Amino acid sequence: MTDTAVVTRAISAVLACTGAFFFLVGTIGILRLPDFYSRTHAATKCDTVGAGAVLLSLAVLHGLSVDTLKIVAIATFVLLSSPTVGNALARAAYRTGLRPWTRQERSGGEK
Repeated sequence: MTDTAVVTRAISAVLACTGAFFFLVGTIGILRLPDFYSRTHAATKCDTVGAGAVLLSLAVLHGLSVDTLKIVAIATFVLLSSPTVGNALARAAYRTGLRPWTRQERSGGEK
């Protein structure tokens, strides 16, 4: 195996592990955070950084080809659409009257 192939696989592995880490942390955030707004934030980070890193890992591993352009196009779409959808969901929830969670709600109204 050439030095270029080793470096390419190492970069791809780092990007894939980064994406997997963000997927894991985002999933834990979705399960553990208290309200819709916090969970939406965790989900958009999970999608944006996790999927973006995994897709870029595939693009680096695949090399220069037409398929790489398709993967980069998909990654660009994910990187642009996920934060936009998260923002739209949060605005819609806020406009319909969903209040954010506060510490007072957890402790029964006491500080």
